[in-house]
Amino acid sequence: MTDSRYNAIIVGGGIVGLAVALEITRRFPRVRLLLLEKEDGVGRHQSGHNSGVIHSGVYYKPGSLKAKLCVTGAAAMVEFCREHGIPHQVCGKVIVATHEEEFPRLEELRRRGEANGLTGLRSIGPEELRQIEPHASGLRALVVPSTGITDYAAVCDKYAELIIGGGGTILTSHAVIGLRRSTDEIVVETNRGAFSSRALINCAGLFSDRISRMAGDDPQVMIVPFRGEYYDLIPERSSLVRALIYPVPDPRFPFLGVHFTRRVNGSVDAGPNAVLAFRREGYRRTDFNLRDLASALAFPGFWRMGAKNWRSGLDEFHRSFSKTAFVRALQRLVPQVQNADLVPGGSGVRAQAVTREGALVDDFKFVPSGRMLHVLNVPSPAATASLVIGRAIVDMAAATLGLD
Repeated sequence: MTDSRYNAIIVGGGIVGLAVALEITRRFPRVRLLLLEKEDGVGRHQSGHNSGVIHSGVYYKPGSLKAKLCVTGAAAMVEFCREHGIPHQVCGKVIVATHEEEFPRLEELRRRGEANGLTGLRSIGPEELRQIEPHASGLRALVVPSTGITDYAAVCDKYAELIIGGGGTILTSHAVIGLRRSTDEIVVETNRGAFSSRALINCAGLFSDRISRMAGDDPQVMIVPFRGEYYDLIPERSSLVRALIYPVPDPRFPFLGVHFTRRVNGSVDAGPNAVLAFRREGYRRTDFNLRDLASALAFPGFWRMGAKNWRSGLDEFHRSFSKTAFVRALQRLVPQVQNADLVPGGSGVRAQAVTREGALVDDFKFVPSGRMLHVLNVPSPAATASLVIGRAIVDMAAATLGLD
């Protein structure tokens, strides 16, 4: 016997789960909706530990779902922040080439950005770079004027407020511990009671693969957690960075490389590196969970991923334990940065889906299964594009789960 019955249940109160819930309350106001979150508040993990960047869409392969959703999503996020008084700024960024061999990759980014619909992109030389970022150093740079910054924790709180105002229910401190499915009903067991529904949308982020397996499905991927570690510029040196300064990404490696990001509160982040976390919510080097590590080690794709990326992985671990190495990477972009200018900052954990073949899933991955829809991979720009990702997921849910 269940405690409560709903038309739809969402598992996960991160920014994507909240965006899905918000879209359902707006599009289907008669649907009785429940969102379950295991923490005591929403947006406590990836959504509240990211860089705060409103991404432009310059990096993504034209035609990919990420590219399609990012550009429209960024515009929707800026409009949402304006409408609800959430701190934000469209400050632009520069992507800086420090070696001539990076020039073709920089030009490819410009081509991708234009193919994705970005306007105002332009290549500049060292003199104009110094006009935009006086302390940056490079041979050439790409100006991306539509990049912005905001506070995604505040965005999550506003989403939650609007969901409740629209008739939805959000229950925090409710961890899902079991799922039972029949022909026309799904029973979700939590640590604080059971709930039934005709439809379930799995937006559990770092635990989305486990929720999928809990439901009896094989997600075909494993979520591998990567911790991103930041330093902060001390206030006296924050003037070294006006907005956002990024390196040219190397396509051989899965991450962007360390960079500088000014926050909406005026502080400046430096980083992140990206190292394997030994716990799915492992924000510190000492965080360890035997089940999390054992499940990763038992997955064949983990070892294949390691074989492909071990060199870059060693570099990331070196920077994790050597501040000098971290600073040296930053000095490629801003040579004046010194060890004494940086203090330890925050960290975040990225939920990276990895296939059995060892490939890092690059695009969004939504998998329907009967009356369930599993959201298994929503990498950056998930926060930026959360409103339009929510619409895309609800489109799929309306077609496959009968939400209407």
